[in-house]
Amino acid sequence: MSSPLGVVARVLGIGALVAGGLAVAAAALAAVILVGPFVFWLAWNVLDFGPAIGLPELGFWAIVLATLFLVVGWLGKMLITGIVFLVDPSWLDGTATVRWPEPTFRNFVAIALLAALASRPHARTHHGSMRPC
Repeated sequence: MSSPLGVVARVLGIGALVAGGLAVAAAALAAVILVGPFVFWLAWNVLDFGPAIGLPELGFWAIVLATLFLVVGWLGKMLITGIVFLVDPSWLDGTATVRWPEPTFRNFVAIALLAALASRPHARTHHGSMRPC
C-alpha cells in the first residue's frame, strides 16, 4: 500500500510538472546559447558591420569567441585572450585599418545589436549600492 503523500503526488502530477519544468529550462538554456552567436553573426556578417569598419567577415569559431568576449565579465575576457595567445598567437598578428562606419540605418542596427549583447551581463541591478545621503 502506498503512502498518502505518494497518492497526492500522483494525483497532482508532480513528476510531470518537474519534467516539464526541466524541459523548459533546457530549452531556454539552448536558446540563450544559440541566440547570442546568431545575433552577433547577423550584425557582423549579414548586416556587414565588420567590412563597414574595415574588418573581415568572421567564421563560426570567431563568432563564438567574439560573442563570449562580449557577454562574459572581465575574468572571462582575460581567459579568452589568454587562450587565444596560447593556442594561436599569430592570430593577433594581422593588420587591419579600422575606420568609423558610414552613418547608415544598417550600421545603426548592427551597432544596436552588438551593444545589446555587450550590455546584457551588466544589466543586473546592484541592490544596496545606493546609500541615502
